[in-house]
Amino acid sequence: MAAPKHFLQLNDLSRDELEHVFARTRWIKDKFKRYEPYHPLFDRTLVMIFEKQSTRTRLSFEAGMHQLGGSAIFLSTRDSQLGRGEPVEDAAQVISRMCDIVMIRTFEQDIIDRFARHSRVPVINGLTNEYHPCQILADIFTFIEHRGSIAGKTVAWIGDSNNVCNTWLQAAEVFGFNVHVSTPPGYEVEPERAGLYGTDHYEEFADPADAARGADLVTTDVWTSMGFEAENEERRRDFEDWQVDAEMMQAAGPQALFMHCLPAHRGEEVAAEVIDGPQSVVWDEAENRLHTQKALMEYLLLGRVNS
Repeated sequence: MAAPKHFLQLNDLSRDELEHVFARTRWIKDKFKRYEPYHPLFDRTLVMIFEKQSTRTRLSFEAGMHQLGGSAIFLSTRDSQLGRGEPVEDAAQVISRMCDIVMIRTFEQDIIDRFARHSRVPVINGLTNEYHPCQILADIFTFIEHRGSIAGKTVAWIGDSNNVCNTWLQAAEVFGFNVHVSTPPGYEVEPERAGLYGTDHYEEFADPADAARGADLVTTDVWTSMGFEAENEERRRDFEDWQVDAEMMQAAGPQALFMHCLPAHRGEEVAAEVIDGPQSVVWDEAENRLHTQKALMEYLLLGRVNS
């Protein structure tokens, strides 16, 4: 039995593989918009394991699997033995014998890595503290839809160097673009934690306006990620100068897009006039979670499909 292909970090797939996924995303999205059924995963089952709450991740995976002709089963740690101390390795052995593909949204990356090592089926990272590869898959596809290839372009990351930031930095290495990162002091990028091969594709800026200047895309995330709620008040003080506002988008220029992985807090990490303004593509970005993940599941289960 061949070892399954997993998607635990963005760089688990090569640029060629990711570009194939994007090509399939375009085709699958076009079928969806035409209301034309496409059921390549008939009789296949996705198990979704959630240790962290979710709206977009659950909806996009569950709807996506149904639209591909398969079925999806939701498990939370409240509903399973995982929440009662069952070893991850044992859970992986059992769950992967009863389904065709698994998506996990959890805390430490080590949990999903251990699960994947003992799984007989593909495992997808739906979010960990370290990485959010499905989000960046959707973000890059959204950029391509609006502006063409992202190679050689500049992405400005404003705010916390969290799991989304880490994955943007990985993507820069894979696709050959640059990331301008601006974080408050004490929240800087940790290259080793981000899983980077080097520091050639990003530059750090003390002033967020400098990071945004001339960027093709400005993106951010909440100031307090899930699991760090105890730091909420401290982070509000630390990040107050890191709001993406109209002035920052003006520095980027009229060609710049704005993205946010959602949920957003207007008046904190982003001004309402930006997220609801003409440069924002956040709703396309959110919808594209559905289409990119459908293409990803197709690839992990069926390999290269050419229609």
